[in-house]
Amino acid sequence: MGENELKKTVALRGIGVSPGIIIGSAYALKRQDVKENLYKLSDQKSISREVERFKNSLVKSERELLDIKAGLDNKEGIGPLFIDVHIMILNDRTFVENTIKNIENYRVNAEWALKMTISRHRHVFSQIEDDYLRERIRDVEYVGQIILRNLAGKVDEKISDIKKDVVVVARDLSPADTVQMMTPKILGFATDMGGKTSHTAIVAKSIGIPAVVGLERVTGEVNTGDTIIVDGTAGVVIVNPDPEVIKRYEDKKRHYVVMEEDMLKDAHLPAITIDGHGVGVGANIEFIEEIGSAVHHGANGVGLYRTEFIYINRGQLPTEEEHLSIYKKLIEFDGIKWATIRTFDLGGDKFVSDAGLAEEMNPVMGLRAIRFCLQEIDLFKVQLRAILRASAYGNTGILLPMISGVKEIIDARSIIDEVKEELIAEKIPIDENIKIGIMIEVPSAVIMAEQLAAKVDFFSIGTNDLIQYALAIDRVNERVTYLYEPLHPAILRMIQKVVDAGHNAGIKVAMCGEMAGDPLCTPILLGLRLDGLSMTPLAIPRVKKIIRNSTVEESGRLLEKVMTLDTASEIKEYVRSYMIEKFPEFCPSKWQAH
Repeated sequence: MGENELKKTVALRGIGVSPGIIIGSAYALKRQDVKENLYKLSDQKSISREVERFKNSLVKSERELLDIKAGLDNKEGIGPLFIDVHIMILNDRTFVENTIKNIENYRVNAEWALKMTISRHRHVFSQIEDDYLRERIRDVEYVGQIILRNLAGKVDEKISDIKKDVVVVARDLSPADTVQMMTPKILGFATDMGGKTSHTAIVAKSIGIPAVVGLERVTGEVNTGDTIIVDGTAGVVIVNPDPEVIKRYEDKKRHYVVMEEDMLKDAHLPAITIDGHGVGVGANIEFIEEIGSAVHHGANGVGLYRTEFIYINRGQLPTEEEHLSIYKKLIEFDGIKWATIRTFDLGGDKFVSDAGLAEEMNPVMGLRAIRFCLQEIDLFKVQLRAILRASAYGNTGILLPMISGVKEIIDARSIIDEVKEELIAEKIPIDENIKIGIMIEVPSAVIMAEQLAAKVDFFSIGTNDLIQYALAIDRVNERVTYLYEPLHPAILRMIQKVVDAGHNAGIKVAMCGEMAGDPLCTPILLGLRLDGLSMTPLAIPRVKKIIRNSTVEESGRLLEKVMTLDTASEIKEYVRSYMIEKFPEFCPSKWQAH
């Protein structure tokens, strides 16, 4: 009897963050967090010695990260970028000075002083509404663990030391860990912790290995050498599967590979329905390094470039030239025909490490996005100048976030016009007719859609926030996430109102929230007659293929039917049945589970 036959089979469900299926040998990455024990310092000499210990650990930590970066194959890819982020945190003036002040003012050891700094960061980050930016506290915590290990003189286990083909299993993985997986010997990974917007998830997608996070107890069920299945599409991990399960997943993997190859083969075909309705399909990106993947997966443009990452974890605010350099790379990238750049959705809460920016302690509905821009006009102008200058190099749009009323558009356009006049006076080339659009992501914008449409060139519906605000749901509160339903009848009616208002005013209406990349929603969005959809690059081939195999007429009939239903569960069930019948080859197994 084989060893695996003696072991109990365990199936766990988590969050699939990078699609695909892998069956392999597990490698349990065993790590213990270093504890921050408190001890008080008795005199100035011991305080000075403790400050020196902290500084030395910073130097060792930076050297460690630089060694990892030097060992990476893709010297200009997304991996080194994340290592640079950690190095920036290590060198962040506020981060370092606050820890030193904690040692000196509270007369505590470096470990405890560092814990105080990270706790303060954690409190502020927890107030941030945006999933992606809120997850950046993980980067601060990862850096804290590196510093603590160096303070304790401990040498950590490195993924780069693994010599066999394995599936890595860990409590959590830092981006520094994940970028070391950019090698054929790492087949996939599974973790107890993590979410869709973590850097770890982004790296997993960029290197194309199956990954499931948020499994809670996978490390307690796995030993090195165990057979493990990671299904990153369905978000399932199976430990010590029996032969029948292995065979089933081998068949499923072959089917998935054939399907993905088929999808990619046609990914660059236009997204035009059988009855001739064209949909612009773009990619949502945070990093310039993601553009290659977007083009590879069939994006003909960038529907949403989130610019927040240009600002966070920096010692200084980015200059106009730094902005321009990034936007030019975006616009001039081979295969990108158009790009929509969203002005920064930041507030003082989102850790721009500039002492002149006020900390916002209640940012969920506070001073952020366009509200912040209209108060920090000089900061806003720097970005606008760069976007307008970049517009001379290709088809570019400006997207203003979190618009709640007409006055914000009037004020923002006034500033944009002022910047245009300045650049024209300086004889700097720009696209004087650059399109200006707004995010529709708060209920007041839906109610005022007709009035807003008269003031802008396009709408982009941000369903992530719109659903949250409209249904009064905290997306990160696990007790109410079951209520987060894109196919809620109220949400569909809101989208319909926005599309009608835009089209009646002669402007295009796109969608850039997660709903845009959900194949279950694609026929409904066709029925709603959206002009554009922007999504994570990995979702593009499947969504485009569904569009090409649909008609607007039939999608319209589907929409009419679901609009007669009263609950999200009824609508979801009806649409799921429709998709399983019409597009069975596109349907993940989780759709089959009623």
